[in-house]
Amino acid sequence: MPSMLRAALSVLPFPRPSTLPEDTMTGTVTVDPEHLARYQRVCGFRLSDRLPVTYPHVLGFGLQLDLMTRRDFPFPVVGGVHVANRIEQHRQLTADDVLELAVHAQDLRDHPRGRQYDVITTASVGGEVVWRDVSTYLRKGPSVEPKGERPAREPAPATPPHATWRVPTSTGTAYADASGDHNPIHTSWAGARLFGFPRPIAHGMWSKARCLAALEGRLPAAYAVEVSFKLPILLPATIGFTFTGRDFALRDARTAKPHLSGTITS
Repeated sequence: MPSMLRAALSVLPFPRPSTLPEDTMTGTVTVDPEHLARYQRVCGFRLSDRLPVTYPHVLGFGLQLDLMTRRDFPFPVVGGVHVANRIEQHRQLTADDVLELAVHAQDLRDHPRGRQYDVITTASVGGEVVWRDVSTYLRKGPSVEPKGERPAREPAPATPPHATWRVPTSTGTAYADASGDHNPIHTSWAGARLFGFPRPIAHGMWSKARCLAALEGRLPAAYAVEVSFKLPILLPATIGFTFTGRDFALRDARTAKPHLSGTITS
């Protein structure tokens, strides 16, 4: 059964465990140059045999979805909110690398708005881990954690953005085709409205990749990059990109409301 169909069926009511599965999903992938080029184009990277640091995430997406659509996963995959992502790259990866992928879930914990958990994806070459991805998801619902005070709104930056990008509605479909993530909130007006969005929204991992594409040529071969996903980017959109030192951000070009904040470390 295709993974996206299993994702849709995961909302059906059936008994679920209260803990994350402990086993690991594995697979080996080789890079398809045409697929790599399609991904590089939609995210704004230069065409090259060097893998963008975010690219192994999409190579592992099928395994991630396979894990999160299992009957022994504690939540339906539909309705989960991707709130943060951290990637660590230990060396530059290229299209010649054969990647051994492994995916598991860990650290189910309380959150003031529900429960959070991490999905860990690693890529190894010749048995050595060369890349690691931690995606944090929030399942909204009752929580034993106190909600506390709502965080203060981030102040608008004092200077104009370094770059302004127009993001067409087609970005949702184009990135879905490159990533395999065909969640209808990104590709369909009706699907977006079903989940409370007035228009389709951009994939969070597209927004992270687009920021890193803007910094291409400035980044070392080995580094870590962590982002928090904030307000969704409603498509079409005009967004402003800023980069200061090791920090970067995406904001709405008109209102300055935050979409993403990130940090790069060596």
